[in-house]
Amino acid sequence: MKKDRPMVSVIVPIYMIDRYIGLCIESILNQTYDNLEIILVDDGSPDRCPEICDLYAKKDKRIRVVHKENGGLVSARKAGLQASTGEYITYVDGDDWIGYGHIGSLVAGANAADADIVCAGFTRDLFNNTARFHNAIPFGMYEGEDLKELLSTMMSRGIFYRPGIFTYVWNKLFRREILMDAQMDVDERISLGEDGAVTYPALLKCRRVAVTESSAYHYRQREDSMLKQRANYSVDAQKLRYLYDYMCRWSEGTPPAFGIRKQLTDYVLSMAIIRSGGRIPDLDQQELEEAYGGSNMVLYGARTFGQQLMMRFRETNLCNVVAWVDDYYWEHRRCCLDVDPVETVAQLEYDNILIAQINTFLANRTIERLLDLGVSRSKILTINVPEEGREPLLQKFLNVEAIRAAEESTLSKSV
Repeated sequence: MKKDRPMVSVIVPIYMIDRYIGLCIESILNQTYDNLEIILVDDGSPDRCPEICDLYAKKDKRIRVVHKENGGLVSARKAGLQASTGEYITYVDGDDWIGYGHIGSLVAGANAADADIVCAGFTRDLFNNTARFHNAIPFGMYEGEDLKELLSTMMSRGIFYRPGIFTYVWNKLFRREILMDAQMDVDERISLGEDGAVTYPALLKCRRVAVTESSAYHYRQREDSMLKQRANYSVDAQKLRYLYDYMCRWSEGTPPAFGIRKQLTDYVLSMAIIRSGGRIPDLDQQELEEAYGGSNMVLYGARTFGQQLMMRFRETNLCNVVAWVDDYYWEHRRCCLDVDPVETVAQLEYDNILIAQINTFLANRTIERLLDLGVSRSKILTINVPEEGREPLLQKFLNVEAIRAAEESTLSKSV
């Protein structure tokens, strides 16, 4: 096989997505780059996915199907990797799809730089809306001192919280030997941050990394994943504990110059804040009262963090939320969330607008938008996480037993 035409194994983990899997498989079969083997991993799906996979395997000799008992995403990805033979590996989640040139552009990036990993952007598809996203680290080839700089900012790039390289495994191309240990060693109990547990250890093994402009991977934001159900934070705290403990063990052998432990703290803390709505049981109630107590508040943002914050405000009655706004309000209304256009702030009376965003870079963009609408800067509140207190704060968010006990105590008082 010519060096510039390496075999690429495309691993597709599949579970309960029979509505979407056909488009996913078709998009892989129709790639301009065709030197592929396609590994469909049926993770014990109880719907029609196994039948659909077998049907496609009869239609194209490049497709192989792995049927296994349900074990979760990490388990499915491991099974697919074990079954693969390609020089390079890429993943496609079964409810997503890829543009015609996606794999070809990844291979071109690998060939041009002799890269061990190629990192692309992606396109988010939500109903009729699409948005393109690119890594914070600039496009280019990284080796030597430049690669060291990339590795020093791959999980956390200076401000809280913005990663240098997206955590996702599905918008990347991995050289097989680079991916193998990183994927196969992952604790299968991890179900939050499982991509980061692979991507960042794999990056640390690279001699060369390419970051490309491509955003031809289409991530489907499903309606059922947009709407966050009320659940005790202790459930997510346990999941994050598995992730943190696993990655701490990995970080022990990493070069101190890369600051991996500090980056890891930022990475996991960001997820903890979002999943909890910025508060854990028994967190000092006085802090919340000083920040929001008695005020008329507009909440800006209705994604995961915004939804969690809204739940917290309703639980505590600390403030009067006079409006909940978002740039894509109609998408959230389809999920039965009472969200209005941002422009409605011009007709409202309020004390403050709280931006539900922990990415300082994106929060600053939101501030500019509000200023353009005539909002006073003095009325805009953002989430601030000082650098010096992040490690002890993270340990509070990961203290599963204490959080569970506090939740049970709160529940008993409300009954």
